[in-house]
Order: sequence, then structure tokens, then C-alpha cells
Amino acid sequence: MPDITQTAAWQALARHRRDTAGISIRDRFAAEPDRFARMHGQIHGLLADYSKNRIGEDTLSLLVSLAETARLPQKMQAVRRGEPVNASEGRPALHAALRLPPDAPPVCASGENVLPEIRRERERALDFADRLISGAYANADGLPFTDLVNIGIGGSDLGARMAAAALAPYHTRLRVHFAANADGAELSAALAGLDPRRTLFALASKSFTTPETLLNAHAARDWLRQGGVGENELPRHFAAVSAHAEAAAAFGIAAENRFAMPEGVGGRYSVWSPVGLPLMAAVGSEHFRAFLAGGHAMDEHFFTAPLRRNLPAILGLIGIWYNNFHGAQTHAVVPYTHLLRHLPAHLQQLDMESNGKSVTQSGEPVACDTGSIFWGGEGVNSQHAFFQLLHQGTRLVPVDFIVPVNTPEAAQNRRFTAANAFAQAEALMLGKTDPAPHRRFEGNRPSNTLLIDRLDPFTLGLLIALYEHRTFVQAAVWDTNPFDQWGVQYGKTLAQTILSELDGGENRPHDHSTAALIARFRQQDKSA
Repeated sequence: MPDITQTAAWQALARHRRDTAGISIRDRFAAEPDRFARMHGQIHGLLADYSKNRIGEDTLSLLVSLAETARLPQKMQAVRRGEPVNASEGRPALHAALRLPPDAPPVCASGENVLPEIRRERERALDFADRLISGAYANADGLPFTDLVNIGIGGSDLGARMAAAALAPYHTRLRVHFAANADGAELSAALAGLDPRRTLFALASKSFTTPETLLNAHAARDWLRQGGVGENELPRHFAAVSAHAEAAAAFGIAAENRFAMPEGVGGRYSVWSPVGLPLMAAVGSEHFRAFLAGGHAMDEHFFTAPLRRNLPAILGLIGIWYNNFHGAQTHAVVPYTHLLRHLPAHLQQLDMESNGKSVTQSGEPVACDTGSIFWGGEGVNSQHAFFQLLHQGTRLVPVDFIVPVNTPEAAQNRRFTAANAFAQAEALMLGKTDPAPHRRFEGNRPSNTLLIDRLDPFTLGLLIALYEHRTFVQAAVWDTNPFDQWGVQYGKTLAQTILSELDGGENRPHDHSTAALIARFRQQDKSA
């Protein structure tokens, strides 16, 4: 694809940015009484209001033209058909296929329909989760497991952790815990108070070679032994999700407790697969199927709606407008419910691992900024933390407000949090005049508001798939690959070299700083 910044569509947007620099969002609302009506969209129980942005219909028209120039519609259909859109690894991106209903037509990758295997492994995992919940799958004494501890990291942790917390009102009797960090403190905290004989571990690693996961897995096995679980009983206390069954088998995972993760699904897109086993165990198969159905509903909207009415496309293109034409380097996500407290971390990985790229699909250096620094926190807490910078700081930070209407909390609490979310979005847009400079608010700060009828499995699926497709839209315009992550792999390789030195192995060549740090660590390591 030609350099997107040299196209007529990109140049038209650059001129438009200069021509509209003096028009505020406040001005637009004053001149456009139908602005909200034109600049929001709804799908099932989710409403996306994007009217509080520095855009007009002319801006949206130019952004859609940019997407068409970048061949976004064709790239969307290539994903849908299972084509090898992950060019650097020669793989398709099958996360949408994970959510397809039983009557869906085949999705062929390399000439083979991938749906039968996807469905087989999903059904095996759902059946296992339901047997855990009912107690049909029990320990050697015939007692039901009371706790499941998921051991994984990155995409094998964040998505399931986020979704399990979000759907806490739908939890079954089985308690679900998560451990990712390699320093051991998180695993110790997760295991505190648990009965080893009634605890099952789910190990999630696509390669089953992830060092952090294996380190914790071995610690978990030792903990079980110390808790009185015999060697012949250990296999009943483990399940594994991996694309490499042989490695899981070598660890001692029984064949019936091993579940396949498709090679064509990256970790950050994998919660819909058996990687979602802890979510399956937390909410049961019926609610997990509703979660899949919500994701599929967003897929259908994304793959069929015209770009101007396509919510993931519009939100992705608005993000490009700020990233590439306003110089905004970050994007904040603020969910106004404690249930979604892990959502910013999940979206951080989804977007930054996908779009943190500096070369195009053909290997040429990109000609513009790619990817935003995703960050955020839960409202109302964030208002007492970083909102000062959003309102009066020198940096432009677009914000996504996520507000559920119906939650398990008391009506007074729900209305209070919603009032704060709406007020913050309005204040960011309007600003405030005051004779005292330190009391002035510039305003004209953009935001989107995603209003959710209720935070249930279906609507959570809608929301997560919305952000997945938003991420893809931006990569398609920049002509980057959102489905690989070679930068992650390089750091892991260097870590293994340094680990051997910290363990007392032969010193390798390093820069002076790294060599000095290794030497100091070894000198002060009291366990050596």
C-alpha cells in the first residue's frame, strides 16, 4: 500500500485540521441542535455518544474517505474470511470466528474449515467448567473443588481476569483467582486461605514455554505437594490451555484436561477461546455463551454496517484524528463501575501490543505516529487522581467514559456515579471562565461516552469486541500488523541470557550499565 500520509485523503484532513482549528466543540453544539442525534449510535444495549469531539460531519466524511483509501472495507472482509492477515507469521486472525454461532458458514484458513476444531475445544472447555461447578469433576476424595486459580500472563490473564471481575454478579459457587506476576507475591496472595486438596490450577500459555507461567506452575505444584496432595493425585488438580499439547503433557497435564488454543488467535484476543476457562468456571456455560453472542453481535455490526454508521470504525477513525492530526499521544478509558476496574489494563494490552508498531505490512518505516498510550482507571476514583491534568493540563487527552445504567448497587450510588461521569464529560467540553487564571478551564477537551443498559455477559461481549475492532481499524489505516508482537519476544530472549548469569553462569557481553547492574545484583543476592 502507498504511504497513507501522501494520499489526497490524508492531505485533505491536514488542511481541514488547520481550517477548523478555531472551532470549539462548544461552538458546534451551539450551531447544531441535532448534533447528538446525528453523532451517536446504538447496538442492542450499548449507546455510543461521540458528539463531544472536535469534529463535524465534514470531518467524519473526510475520515471515512481516508478509511476507504486505506482499503479498510476490503481488509475487514479479509479478516472475516480467515485470510492470513497476520502477514509476518503467515496466519489468519480468528478471534471473530471464536464467537460464531452454530449455524455460521465455514471459515477457511489455508483451505480448511477451522470452525469444527474451534467448537470442539470450546465445548470441551465449557463441559469441564460446568462439571467443576456441579462437582461432577472432583478431587481424589470425591469432594468438589472450591477454588480455581488461573496461572497465565498478558493475554492469558488480563482478558479473563477483567471479564470475571466484570461479571461478579453472575458468579457460580466456584471461586476464581488469578496469578500472573513472576515475583511470587501475587501467587502467594491468591493461595492464601485456600485448601490445596480442593484447589484446581488452570495453566494458560499459548506456547507453554512462557517463563513466568511455568515458574508459577512449578510453585503451584510444590504448594499442592506440601498441602498433602499425592503425586498420583496431582494431574486431577491441573488443566491447561495451549496451542502445544506436547509441552502441556510433559508437565503432567492429563489429555482430558488439555484444551487447544488456535494458533490464529493472539493472547490479547483469546478470552473467547478456552483461555477463557476461568471465566467459564466463574459464570457457567450459559452466561459464557451469552458473552460470545454479544461479541458476535458486534462482529455482525462491524462487518456489515456502512462506515459512517459503524461504531468501531467511527471510534477508531476519531482516534486517528486526534493521534495524527492533533498530536494527542495518549487515550484515557474511565469506566464508572468497580466491576470494570480491570478494563483499562485489558484495553492497554489490546491496543498497545497491537498498534505499537513502527513498520508497515511490507516492512517499510511508518510515516506517521501509530498507537496511543492507553491508560485509565475507575471513576469516581480517577476524578481525585488524574482528572486535574485532563481539565487544566497542557496535553490533549481524549477520554472514553463507560457508564452502566443498571448495576447491583443501590440506586443512589448508581445515579451518583452516572451524574459524575456525565458532569465530567460536559465540563471537559464546556470549560469555565474566571477572572483568576488558575480557576479557568479551557474546555474543548474531547470525549466519548459509552452508555450500557446493564453490565451483563452479552453487553460485556459487545463492549470488548467494539474495542477489538476499533484497534483493527487504526492498524488498517496505518497499514501495520495488529496481530503480531515481535517486540515482546525480543525482551524474553534477552531475559533468558541474563537469568543464566544471575544463576551463576558464565558472564556474557553487555553494555556497561547492564553489566554493572548484574554484578551488583549478584553481590547483594542473599539467596546465592
